[in-house]
Amino acid sequence: MKVGLVQQTCSPDVEQNIQKSLEGIRACAAQGAELVVLQELHCGIYFCQAEEVGMFDLAEPLPGPNYLRFQAAAAENKVVLVTSLFEKRAPGIYHNTSVVFDKDGSEAGRYRKMHIPDDPAYYEKFYFTPGDLGFEPIQTSLGKLGVLVCWDQWYPEGARLMAMKGAEVLIYPTAIGWESSDAQNEKDRQFGAWQTIQRGHAVANGLPVIAVNRTGTEPDWTGVTGGIQFWGQSFIAGPQGELIYTAPINEEVNVVIEVDKKRTEEVRRIWPFFRDRRIDAYEGLSKRYLD
Repeated sequence: MKVGLVQQTCSPDVEQNIQKSLEGIRACAAQGAELVVLQELHCGIYFCQAEEVGMFDLAEPLPGPNYLRFQAAAAENKVVLVTSLFEKRAPGIYHNTSVVFDKDGSEAGRYRKMHIPDDPAYYEKFYFTPGDLGFEPIQTSLGKLGVLVCWDQWYPEGARLMAMKGAEVLIYPTAIGWESSDAQNEKDRQFGAWQTIQRGHAVANGLPVIAVNRTGTEPDWTGVTGGIQFWGQSFIAGPQGELIYTAPINEEVNVVIEVDKKRTEEVRRIWPFFRDRRIDAYEGLSKRYLD
């Protein structure tokens, strides 16, 4: 399966951001991509750096104008397309939603971000209602895609449930970076942890992992912090956690990488983690904490 990754910068100019994403889709399709993955919230800035009610105006009902443009792009370029949109579901209810379009432009399915962070410069709980669609793989003409979003990538439970339901690949549209005051050694630790845990999901589940992150520096418009330098470095890992591709930190890329889905069967035969799981002893996992 040929996978296109679109790693881009974003600005307050929504139309410019959308055009950049559409150009990335076309560029990947021209290189033979069958699947194209966009980064988290690719239509706008990462507005969760601060809590501001006016930012809710960036959301739209689904389907809405941006939805329809990406739907058309999937059909025009004959690719399966993973998007990340700010969904207005009802007054006061907004979701961080990944919509997947099939090659004919039909909606294959959607996933609403389940894990919502609330950290300095990542005030997502102010904006997003937690997802209520569960961890359900999305059936497409290319197979079952286990689509999750950003903060979900830190949780092995979500990856495992997707794998247990037949996902053939795990996909994480992402927006993560460094705060300006972080020391270099702390930056290195943060990036290392981010990549390592996702490679761990690949190993534990015998599945390829695709993580597409934004790049560039986005200022905090309130002036409270120095903004976020998104660390790019979108990557693909194989089912043994091996790195197949890693993008640069500070560059926009539209790249196509081949992923061999057949290796899942080969790897799971030599590393039979699913066979050896002690499902009779895991009841505690449904608890918040065990005293």
